[in-house]
Amino acid sequence: MSNILDTISKIGIVPVIAIDKVEDAKPLAKALCDGGLPCAEVTFRTEAAAEAIKVMATEFPEMVVGAGTVLTTDQVDEAWEAGAKFIVSPGLNPKIVKYCVEKNIPIVPGCANPSDIEQAIEQGLKTVKFFPAEAAGGLNMLKAMSAPYNKMTFMPTGGINAKNIVEYLSFAPIIACGGSWMVDKAMINAKEFDKITELTKEAVKTMLGFEMKHVGINMPSEEEADKVASDFESLFGFHKKVGNSSIFAGSEVEVMKTPYLGANGHIAIATNFIERAMYHLEQKGYVFDMETAKYDAKGKLAAVYLKDEFGGFAIHLLQK
Repeated sequence: MSNILDTISKIGIVPVIAIDKVEDAKPLAKALCDGGLPCAEVTFRTEAAAEAIKVMATEFPEMVVGAGTVLTTDQVDEAWEAGAKFIVSPGLNPKIVKYCVEKNIPIVPGCANPSDIEQAIEQGLKTVKFFPAEAAGGLNMLKAMSAPYNKMTFMPTGGINAKNIVEYLSFAPIIACGGSWMVDKAMINAKEFDKITELTKEAVKTMLGFEMKHVGINMPSEEEADKVASDFESLFGFHKKVGNSSIFAGSEVEVMKTPYLGANGHIAIATNFIERAMYHLEQKGYVFDMETAKYDAKGKLAAVYLKDEFGGFAIHLLQK
């Protein structure tokens, strides 16, 4: 179960889908994958759900396809046989949870209060769905409710959108959020799959929040590095700050005292979630050099370089 949830955590956003026509399953799955979210929670609110799961799981085996709104053990069997990799329910039904646990089927049941969470703990679960998230009090409610349960993690769903996704995901106990704003049912029925791809890309972009942090310039000596930094200070008022291996001019320019990675230097790109950013870039074929990884005082990844150079510059991600 943990492997599936680990992957979902790296993806960050779980598109929640209600699909009426099986014929839409394949192009919808392609739209999500092309947009950067190879994941879907197909809700058992329509007759097409099980067959849609089967099509997605078969045609796109790289996708993490799950079944949502699962209310009976028969639906658990139907979804699992169709190829679902995880089960989600709107509430915590002890019978369904026990059934899934005994069969080693990953399940994320809905919880909206401490009593639900304690039932989940009793069943041996480590992750639950906070639902309906916004209607149940939103992030403030989840922060207050989760405080006594420091080993429980959450997947909020219900009212999550582009405006609050980063705030939710910034709360450490949240592994991912479910949302439907990029896969609105009306768009699916209208076969607006190109629009779904674009909204999915925008969702990933919003989540990761890439932005230029600084440019590093390689210089052959400390003396020459100091001259370049001084020039930036004189030109633009970027205050010079001398460090052990480099001299910063403001926060925008880092001048290396001796050449470091990159023929010309490096570019630092900040991101909201560095490990999720790595996952999404790796899905596009980019490779990271983990020997360059740097960690903060708590052992969390803080920075890491890509292996390739771009225009003579090395690129590294930086946790905001």
